[in-house]
Amino acid sequence: MKNTIIILTVLSLLASCGGGGKDKKAELEALLKQQDELAVKIDSVKAQIARENKDTTAKKINLVEVTPIVAQVFSTFIDVQGRVDADENVSLSSEMPGTITKITARVGEEVSKGQVLAETDARAVQQGLSDLQVNLELVTQLYEKQKSLWEQKVGTEVQYLAAKNNKESLEKKIGSLQEQLRMSKIVSPIDGTIDAVDIKVGQAIMPGVPAIRVINFSNLKVKADLAEAYAGRVKKDDYVKIYFPDTNDSTESKVNYAARSISNFTRTFTIEALLDNKREYHPNMVTKMKINDYKSATPVITVPIRIIQTSTNGEKFVYVANGSKTEKRIIKSGHEYEGKIEIIQGLKEGDNLITAGYDNINEGDAISYKK
Repeated sequence: MKNTIIILTVLSLLASCGGGGKDKKAELEALLKQQDELAVKIDSVKAQIARENKDTTAKKINLVEVTPIVAQVFSTFIDVQGRVDADENVSLSSEMPGTITKITARVGEEVSKGQVLAETDARAVQQGLSDLQVNLELVTQLYEKQKSLWEQKVGTEVQYLAAKNNKESLEKKIGSLQEQLRMSKIVSPIDGTIDAVDIKVGQAIMPGVPAIRVINFSNLKVKADLAEAYAGRVKKDDYVKIYFPDTNDSTESKVNYAARSISNFTRTFTIEALLDNKREYHPNMVTKMKINDYKSATPVITVPIRIIQTSTNGEKFVYVANGSKTEKRIIKSGHEYEGKIEIIQGLKEGDNLITAGYDNINEGDAISYKK
C-alpha cells in the first residue's frame, strides 16, 4: 500500500511537469525527497492507529465484583401483624338491676372459679325467701300428714292433691327467689386475675354494663388474619417468630391452629400461636409475626434477585466469572424472600457470581476484579 501511494504521487508529478526542457536530474531529486517525506507520514499514521487500537482493547476490560456461591438452607416467611388474645378473658356484669352493696374484688388479685366478686342489694329477695321457707315447713308437714292418711285410705284424694300442690308451688317460688339471689352476685366463671374493677359501692348497675374483668394470663395466644392467598401455605405446627414492638421483645412459637374457613367479608382466615407464661404479655398487644411457610430440605443456592436478567426470549440468566472472561448461565428459580431467590438449576456451589458490574457486560467479555 505504501509503494502504491508513492508511485501514484510520482506519476502525478511527472504528468504535471509536461515535456519541457527542465533538468530531469533535479526533478528526480525533488521526487525522491517527497517520497521520503510521505514514507515518514505513513509510518506516523500507522503508529497512531496502533495506539488507538490498543486503547480500544483496554477499554473493553470490564471491572466487576464477584461472590463465590455457597449453598445454605433457605427459608421463606409470611409477614403479618397480629394481636395478643386470651382464651379466658371475660368482662362480668350484674345479671339483674340493682345497687352495688359489696365489692370483694381488687385489681391484680388472683381469684378462683365460683368466687363472689361483688353483690347488689338483695334484701327484699332474702326477706321473701325467708318468709317462704317458714311457710314451706308448715306446708310440708301438712302434706306429709295428708299423704299418710291417703295411704291409709283416710280422707279424699282431692285433699291429698291439694296438699301436694301447695308444697310444690312453694318449692318453685323458693327456687325462683334463690335464683334471683344468685343473680344479685357477680361471680368469677374462671380462675384468673382481676384486670379491672369499673364499679363502686352505692352505684346503680344494669345488666350488660361492664363491671369487672377477669383474665387468665396463663393461657395467652397471638392471633392474626391472613389473606386467603396463603391458605395453602400455612398449616399447624409451622414455625413462628413473634416480635413485640412496644416492649422490643420477641419469642418463638408454632402455629397452633389455622382456620379452614375464609371470611366472606374480609377474604381472610385466622391463625393462632400459643404464648408461654414466662413473660408478661398483655391482651390486645400488637405483634409482628413471621410465619415460616417454606424451608429447603437440604442446602441450596440462592442469589440476589437484582442480578437476575431476562433475555428477549424470556429466559432468566446471570453472569459468572470464568477466569478473565464472563460466562452466561441460564437459570431456573424457585422460592424468593427478602431480595433473595432460590436457584434450582444453572449454578453450582463454588461458581464466582458476578454481583457488581453485571449490567455492562456480555458473554465472553474480558473482566478484571475489584480489589
